Amino acid sequence: MSLIDSHCHLDRIDLTEAEGSLETALDQARARGVSGFLCVDIDLDNFKDVLSIAEQHEDVWCSAGIHPLAKMKAEDLDSSHLKELALSSDKVIAVGECGLDYYYDAETAPNQKSLFEKQLAVACEVGKPVIVHTREAREDTLELIRRYTPKGLSGVLHCFTESLEMAEAAIDEGFYISFSGIITFRNAGPLRDVVRNMPLDRILVETDSPYLAPVPYRGKSNQPKWVVEVAQCVADLKGVSLEELSRVTTNNFRTLFNLPAT
Repeated sequence: MSLIDSHCHLDRIDLTEAEGSLETALDQARARGVSGFLCVDIDLDNFKDVLSIAEQHEDVWCSAGIHPLAKMKAEDLDSSHLKELALSSDKVIAVGECGLDYYYDAETAPNQKSLFEKQLAVACEVGKPVIVHTREAREDTLELIRRYTPKGLSGVLHCFTESLEMAEAAIDEGFYISFSGIITFRNAGPLRDVVRNMPLDRILVETDSPYLAPVPYRGKSNQPKWVVEVAQCVADLKGVSLEELSRVTTNNFRTLFNLPAT
């Protein structure tokens, strides 16, 4: 079995369960069959940290981007600087995490949209996929994605919690859908229905650690090793073995992020 945690924040995880060592946390995941990790940037201030982690580990990659809830004005984002970071290393395989979040901060929607659009443009310029955070912003997210897919945009809607209709619309634009530990939560029945209706060749799995630990670890600080629980839940919902789910999602990850097959 070879799984990839397609979205984690290794610079932010609680290392208590790993004896205070990131290497131990990664080894714990590797021992469970996790063969790769995408360490995701959320603002330019922590880019050096995520790149450093990626460069120290052969099986870790990273991204460069600004989260929609980051306190940055769109006019302060220097697109040429973001482009420079996105091209600074072969370890940087994506732009993001970026997107729209109206659940927490709807009043900043105009700024969020401008910030998102600038990052979509950079993703097209550098030819790398975009990692999209979207919450309570379905129409605006899809509208902006559709504006840039003709320019070569590809990407993933990460930690997906929205409707089947949105997922299908994103897939129609060539996007992938990534599921986190939320699908194991007791009240996530509608989201599990989305998983059941997703084509296997468009699914990724993630932890979003240190957030959203899956059942039976809910309430704890999430760890990359628990992507196995997410994958098992997806496999059960799709009626396939964990091994098959692992094979397909790993291939999906490598296809999306333009990495060689193993």
